[in-house]
Order: sequence, then C-alpha cells, then structure tokens
Amino acid sequence: MRDLKPERLDKRFLQPFSGKAVAPPPVWLMRQAGRYLPEYRKLRAEAGSFLDLCYSPKLAAEVTLQPIRRYGFDAAILFSDILVVPDALGQSVRFAEGEGPRLDPIKSIAGLSRLALSNTHDKFALVCETVARLSNELPRETALIGFCGAPWTVATYMAEGKGSSDQAAARSWAYRDPAGFAALIDILTEASIVYLSGQIEAGVDAIQIFDSWAGSLAENEFTRWVVEPTARIVSEIRKRHPDVPVIGFPRGAAASLQTYIAGTGVDGVSCDTSCPLSVMQTIGRTGTAVQGNLDPLLLVTGGDALDDRVDTICRAMTGLPFVFNLGHGIVPETPPDNVARLVARVRLAGK
Repeated sequence: MRDLKPERLDKRFLQPFSGKAVAPPPVWLMRQAGRYLPEYRKLRAEAGSFLDLCYSPKLAAEVTLQPIRRYGFDAAILFSDILVVPDALGQSVRFAEGEGPRLDPIKSIAGLSRLALSNTHDKFALVCETVARLSNELPRETALIGFCGAPWTVATYMAEGKGSSDQAAARSWAYRDPAGFAALIDILTEASIVYLSGQIEAGVDAIQIFDSWAGSLAENEFTRWVVEPTARIVSEIRKRHPDVPVIGFPRGAAASLQTYIAGTGVDGVSCDTSCPLSVMQTIGRTGTAVQGNLDPLLLVTGGDALDDRVDTICRAMTGLPFVFNLGHGIVPETPPDNVARLVARVRLAGK
C-alpha cells in the first residue's frame, strides 16, 4: 500500500494503490492499444517496422491515446514493447510479420559482451519523449502507466531468440551455468531500473513489471530469477520515486502470489485468468491492490457470458482495492464493440 499525495488521488486509477476501494472500480485493459482497433492497424501500416513505431514519440503517443478516446479508460498504458530493453542494450531485435519477435540468441556468458548499459540512452530517451508527450495530451483524470518486462521474462526471449512455449533455452542456461545466467539477469535488472526511472521522470503515474513467463519456474528458481530481481527493481524505484506505485504481473504463478508480493514489495499485483477470485480477495484484504482476471476470450465472445463474468468479478471484489482488468492482453480478433460493452458494464458496478 502506498501513501500517495492527495493531489495524486484525483486519478481514480491510483486510489486502490493507497488501499482504497473504489466503486465502480477503475478499469483499463492490457494491450488496450493494438491490432483489434482499425485506427491502430492504419497507423501501423504507415509506421514501417514495429520497432519504428515504438521509437516514434509522435506515433507511439497517438497509439496510446486511441483507446482512451474510444473508451475513456481510467488509465492509459504507454505503447511500447518489453523487448525495447534488449534492443537498446545492443542485441539485435526484429519483428517478423505474423511470426513475432526474432533476436540473435545469447546462450552463454560469452554473448553478454554484446550488451552495454551505455548503449541504451538514445532509445530509452525516445520512449521517454513519448511519455512526456502523453503527460501533456492525456485528460487530467487519466493516469499513465509505464512498464518494462521483468528480467526473467526478457531473458527467456534473449536466450531463445524468440518466444517459446517452455522457455527451455533460459531454463537450461540457468541450470547449467547459474553464475553466467545471473550476470544476464543483473544487466537486465540495472537496465530496467534506468528505463523505469526515466519513464517516471518523464511523467508516468505508475509502473507495471510484466513477468509473462514467471509460471514456468520451479519454486526455488522462481525465488531466484523472478522474486529477487524484481525486489531489487522495486527497492530502487521506491528510493528514487517514493510516490509512484509499482505493479507486478507474474503470469501463471497464482500459487506463488503471496510469496511474490511479500518478497518483491510491489504495491499491486495483476492476476491472470487462472488465479481464483478467492486468492484475489485474500490479497485485497491485506491492502495490496489487485488487478485482473477476466479471460480475454470473453471479450471475443461478448454477450451474456461477458456480462455475467464482469458482474461476478465486480461483486467478488467489492469493498477491496481493485482495478478491473483482463488476465492477459486483448487478442487481435476482439470486436471493439465488446470492449465498449465491458467498460459500460464495469461502470455500472456498485450503482
């Protein structure tokens, strides 16, 4: 729970992070700016490569604003990508159309010579320029969320050279050469602190650390590669920026959420679709803000199934510090009208 300045509490999204229950709950959605929106697809076609879009402050700001104009979410999330960090460090990153990210893999400590924190300034500065633009252009009541990928999750892409179903390259490296893998995690941790601090100084109101592959690790490895690096980031951000909430998203780790919260010191936690509402309630009763956990496929389905689950989640989390969100990001085939339906339904909660 963060003791926020009174003027910060004018933004509804921030209120749960001071332990306050808000009715109806604030709402934003992961990947709310993206391929399901026709205006995004049009802009993406004009931008060149995906990374060109991320590094264009004018275009990235416009993409961030598109869902705010459509739906009036309580928070905007900076349009960027978690792989900006390895790209800025010096690893080659590209996005193949229809195939996702492709990186030149780093599979051992020898490959770390390619990476340098001193390389990151120019690319991080472009992202921070986007933040500065958004701070001026967003409605006053709309919070702005910055983010990074957690060191473990980013490392899985760096080691594999792409996304994978089992994160085998990173897991194998961590078992085979834990000291070498720790060196990569240390580089990513330090880069993430610099990156997030820059976003905060440029104007974000909160930050989220996405650990999309946290659930692939055994208990002891989860502590070493997920909890400990995240705790270092949270501790350093809190020293530098004590009034900015930090949200963690250890996807797939519902059974370890209490360990994660206690070990990292995050102010809030995002919960994936597999996380039981009873677990979310238990966390909320401690004063830690909770986000989640609507199945993104219900946004594709729409109709009564969507309404019923939105109502169930809102009822379960009434009286607790809760932010309505998905259990993961919006999928491209989502009808935009269903997002409008969801927002309208959430706005009715508690009335």
